[in-house]
Amino acid sequence: MADIVGTETLRSVWDHRALTRAQHPFLIFQDRHGTVCEFTYGAFNDEINKTANLFIELGVQPGEMVAIHMHTCPEFMMCLFGLAKIGAVAVPLNEQNLQEECEYVLEKCSVTCAVVQGCFLGRYQGILSDPRYLPKGVIGARLGGQGGGVRDFARMKDAQPSELAEVRDLGSDDTAEVIFTSGTTSCPKGVVLTHANMVFSGLYGDWEAGITCDDRVLTTMPACHSNFQLAALTPVLTAGATLIVVEKYSAHKFWGQVCTYRATVIQAVAMMVRTLLLQPVAPGEQEHCLREVLYFLPISDAEKQAFEERFAVRLMNTYGSTESVTWVITDPPVGPRNWPSVGRVGLSYEAKIVGEGGTEVPPGEIGEIWVKGVPGRTIMKGYFDDEAETARALDAEGWLHTDDKGYQDESGWFYFVDRSANMIKRSGENISTTELEGVLARHPAIEEAAVIGIPDPIRDQAVKAFVLPRAGAQITEAEVRAFCKEHMAPFKVPSVVEVVDSFPRTCSYKIEKKLLG
Repeated sequence: MADIVGTETLRSVWDHRALTRAQHPFLIFQDRHGTVCEFTYGAFNDEINKTANLFIELGVQPGEMVAIHMHTCPEFMMCLFGLAKIGAVAVPLNEQNLQEECEYVLEKCSVTCAVVQGCFLGRYQGILSDPRYLPKGVIGARLGGQGGGVRDFARMKDAQPSELAEVRDLGSDDTAEVIFTSGTTSCPKGVVLTHANMVFSGLYGDWEAGITCDDRVLTTMPACHSNFQLAALTPVLTAGATLIVVEKYSAHKFWGQVCTYRATVIQAVAMMVRTLLLQPVAPGEQEHCLREVLYFLPISDAEKQAFEERFAVRLMNTYGSTESVTWVITDPPVGPRNWPSVGRVGLSYEAKIVGEGGTEVPPGEIGEIWVKGVPGRTIMKGYFDDEAETARALDAEGWLHTDDKGYQDESGWFYFVDRSANMIKRSGENISTTELEGVLARHPAIEEAAVIGIPDPIRDQAVKAFVLPRAGAQITEAEVRAFCKEHMAPFKVPSVVEVVDSFPRTCSYKIEKKLLG
């Protein structure tokens, strides 16, 4: 395949970085307790090689799948790249997975062993007693006195040489990783990513955010998530830049960390924008080195303006998914931006809005967002061991059917309407939950809102709203409904309102709607 990746693999990229950037800082990691450790490219490549040798000693073969269940930490990245160097496949498990969810992934992928952080080992007691799972057992990482008797990753790794013990045949089209989607409406699907996918994500991210070897990219995203791996980690690697990882986001500490670490690019989500705006104004907030804030939907116009003016930054709006590999539609790195548009189609891709029957619709008309790339190169290779879902999502011409709703204007700017999973069908009317959540968030007493569809025997679905009051504020169901009647069409007004004191969240800070009901 003649493209920008060529024959590069994660191993070849790391080997090159170790030669050309050996003394340049690769990783600055601050854990949730405030302890900081740092690695140069040369030093981290040594750790990756030691980890690869550990897996070789365990008998891990090319194509064999190994689970990684950790919080964001250096050891996660050592395992991810160590497995890649020997042609094995990493299977990250979501931080919040419980035993049953872990079992599903382990069985689906025939995972042979797992590297598990000490705080998660309790979820594996039942798993290890079942002969169907993990024939090569569990290795405990960052044990912190936990784990009793489990093999210690650090000790095993440190006993290995820093030169790769076995250089196996490896190609850019080989699978590097299987990332499982959140599975909000059904069993999660495993997105298959090749070495080419991951190298491309880095090169694309460098173009998108203008990242060079002098940049310092700060993230608080979870390592198991593609947002961390494909929009922060790989762009840093391919550019030879520096990655700053803060394990746990704290609203009252975050902006100080941005300034202290001299970050030039950061990642943000709506929850972060809103909680940062709630913090008291501190001296020197605008004395930072930031050039870009990589962002993905949704906040209001007022929130965006307030955030950009207060912190003297600009948001780079984007659209993408694990399946699309990158932020396939994005604000361009130079030139004007067009909020609330999510941008224009990025380099190496095509995109269009499609109506019923697969026909492209005219500008301004809402339809499904389709993006076109090369499977296994610029978009996912497919879903693991699921030909039916792969065929549904990827057509023969390379178009990825996202199931997301949006529209395009006459100038080629795309606008995101909602995830299909967030659409409520009420008496034949389509209602966007994101739209309603945005309206509710404008109420002065509401900090955050979540809207879902619930069964209705007459209208197919009814609208249910959950609202979290601002600190010190109170609000009633009647007040919420009265506000809605003033600001939205009658068919959109929630039939049921519930006032809550917190929301269940995913590890990437999104409200976990499947736990609401």
